[in-house]
Amino acid sequence: MLANLGKPAAPEDAVALLLECHGRIRSFLDLARRLGAAQDVPADVVADAAGRVHRYFSLALPLHARDEEESVLPRIAGREPALDRELEAMRREHAEHQEPLRRLLGASVVLASSPSRLPDLAPAVAEAARDLSRHFEVHLAREESVIFPAVRRLLGPAADAEIVAELRARRT
Repeated sequence: MLANLGKPAAPEDAVALLLECHGRIRSFLDLARRLGAAQDVPADVVADAAGRVHRYFSLALPLHARDEEESVLPRIAGREPALDRELEAMRREHAEHQEPLRRLLGASVVLASSPSRLPDLAPAVAEAARDLSRHFEVHLAREESVIFPAVRRLLGPAADAEIVAELRARRT
């Protein structure tokens, strides 16, 4: 109980949890961009940053995509034709993220264990981070301006609580 003193309360709202994930996506994209631009950085800093980038994009990001596709999409699909088009675009974009993610993960896993390879791998990290940033700029904006408001508008408290429970269960 005392360990939680000073920590913000965990959001109980599904959209708030999803928005927190979006904040982390942006934060780790920024870290990847900085890693790709790094020069004359100590090896331990490179290894730590690369390891963090790899962990986030290989573990947490796939969970977020599952949250949207398995918990959100089925509950709001089929209700409005315009929303269905946005949901299909979301699903398509999840697949389109895979190629730049593969490149970023490949370079970051090497840098986590061999940070001295940064001069060779920085261009690949920078390019993958740039590509992902372009993808996510459009993707996150769509979700935040269309899909998440639809979740709040179309789902009641019981469905929202089910989504929150599913999101949390994926992480335990």
